Amino acid sequence: MAHTNEDLGESEKGAVGTMPEETDVATVINKEALSSNEGNGSETPSEAAVQTVPLPGSDPASEPPSEAPIESTDASTGAYSVFTVTQKKMIVLTASLASLFSPMATAIYYPSLTTMAKDLHVSDAKINLTVTLFLVIQGIAPAFVADLADRAGRRPVYAICYLIFNIANIGLALQTNYTALLILRMVQSAGSSSTVSLANGVVGDIITSAERGTYIAFSSLAGIFGPMIAPVLGGAIAQYAGWHFLFWFQLIFSSAVYVPLLLFMPETCRAVVDDGSIPPPRWSRNFTDTWRHRNRAKRGLVVDKIKQEKIRERYRIGFPNPLATLRVVSDKATAIILICTGVGIGCFYAISTGAATAFSKHYNFDPLQISLMFIPIGAGSILSALTSGRLIDWNYRHLRNFPIESARLQVGFPLDFLAGAAVMSYGWAIRAGAPLAAPIVVLVVAGLALSFTFQVLNVLLVDMWPGKAAVATSANNLVRCEIGAVFTGVIGPLTGR
Repeated sequence: MAHTNEDLGESEKGAVGTMPEETDVATVINKEALSSNEGNGSETPSEAAVQTVPLPGSDPASEPPSEAPIESTDASTGAYSVFTVTQKKMIVLTASLASLFSPMATAIYYPSLTTMAKDLHVSDAKINLTVTLFLVIQGIAPAFVADLADRAGRRPVYAICYLIFNIANIGLALQTNYTALLILRMVQSAGSSSTVSLANGVVGDIITSAERGTYIAFSSLAGIFGPMIAPVLGGAIAQYAGWHFLFWFQLIFSSAVYVPLLLFMPETCRAVVDDGSIPPPRWSRNFTDTWRHRNRAKRGLVVDKIKQEKIRERYRIGFPNPLATLRVVSDKATAIILICTGVGIGCFYAISTGAATAFSKHYNFDPLQISLMFIPIGAGSILSALTSGRLIDWNYRHLRNFPIESARLQVGFPLDFLAGAAVMSYGWAIRAGAPLAAPIVVLVVAGLALSFTFQVLNVLLVDMWPGKAAVATSANNLVRCEIGAVFTGVIGPLTGR
């Protein structure tokens, strides 16, 4: 079902609506003409109107779960979120840094695949299987974790992910056989994979549709830097310290990010803190939450006790339900978006996985030289992140009364065709043994086009599932990682021919 920009953009400036179980529409408050005060980051409403917004899928099977956040706005400002502009930027930056570890863990040992195969006395196909199974778990794990994050909050899930990820890192750093490597890589994937959906969930918690393109592109920067920087670091570390130290490095680096996150990042989940005006439960609270609510009390901003009681009544921590993710996947319109995203990311994974064999075979590169070949595709991805968000938001403002799908996809289709042409050109350049400049240029274009397309579809997906950004992103992870696993499984035999 189509949504107009007016429906999704302006309504979020007021509140996220609840979804009554007996109907398939959500009543939301439309706050028009909100003006941002850049000095303190607050927003001031001038006029309000009530309207209804259809949600994706009119049949019960395709509806988002009925546990959407309670309809509300900050009583003091009428804003979608009580966090200031500076606070929003810091929160999104922190979530983005935490999301770095999923793509980093995937890519950091790409340059060492052939070396690891020799050290563990297994074939290239077997060592590529560790990448394939990593991607399989990377798709499945967020289906469980995202539902928990949307109900229990972001911070408890971040703590669980940190614990699992680093237990696996310690085991991987100490293991000396292929079976242990295979199993522990799957555990590592389970701990790191949900951070991407958590980052998009955080953006959905505090950012409206009108700003979402820029913020999601901003939050994806770490995920883009990961595949670019990780292979370079991995190649250098493996060459000078051995590939086992790759996992000690991930343990140290992730601790440097996660410990400050757990100490200072506030809870943002709207099912737990609404627009940020409701204090989170004690076990989900940190220094900034305590300081911020004490500050609000000093300014006379009293907590709405009725709203708080309603939220506490609905708050529960139970066994994660993956069916919420499957509901998103089963929606027809969403499924088309997910498949398109999956094919594009599958090409990205295929290029990355096959790079070690391709460049060592056709250009006689060592692991460090192979790692440098990930810079061009990363550079294209960074260029995409710097431009895609602004272009997406610009098109949103200029097509305000059009369906949200049109506003998003108009900027995505041309880049999608460019991505296909770039991937085919890369295959030809490698196969033909073209001068090194040819695959480098093509990789820059491929990184730009693939990342741009992914950003557009990701923003549209979050728009289509208001209040369920983490679950929608986990559905995205599920499809793209399983398609990516197929692509990485096939690329080994193809590059070995």
